[in-house]
Amino acid sequence: MDNIEIKIISSDNWRDALALSVYDEQQKFVASVHPPAAIALAKAYIRPGGKMVEPYGIYNQKKMVGFFNLHYTPGSEEDYWLFHFFIDKRFQRNGWGSKALNELILYIKQNNPSSKRLRLTVHPENEAGRLFYLKFGFSEDNILTFDEPAFSISI
Repeated sequence: MDNIEIKIISSDNWRDALALSVYDEQQKFVASVHPPAAIALAKAYIRPGGKMVEPYGIYNQKKMVGFFNLHYTPGSEEDYWLFHFFIDKRFQRNGWGSKALNELILYIKQNNPSSKRLRLTVHPENEAGRLFYLKFGFSEDNILTFDEPAFSISI
């Protein structure tokens, strides 16, 4: 069964998030530390820039297979950012990244109905990631954010 669910990271599942990883050559595309969820979970506590930062696990059949952070300003139409999005190396190439993005967009629409756009950045060397997001429907914004090209999609 290929159903994907997203669930907020809590005291019940944070250790599962820390157990996730990517291939060594993908690490720099997700986070500068290992495991990649560690910095993302820290950001949820620190809240850089005063934004809301919510960490989520991506689940298939009750097993966490991926992770992401959603950064946003509550009530904003444009300030919704996806960071540290990845599927664990054991579960890649199953289409779960696209399904997780679809679930995330539905979640934002339901919980933040004023939102109109989801944004993200892609590491300049991550050609596979760039092509993935373009195929999904994101467009290049032709600006750099945190020294990485920014992409966005209308939601």
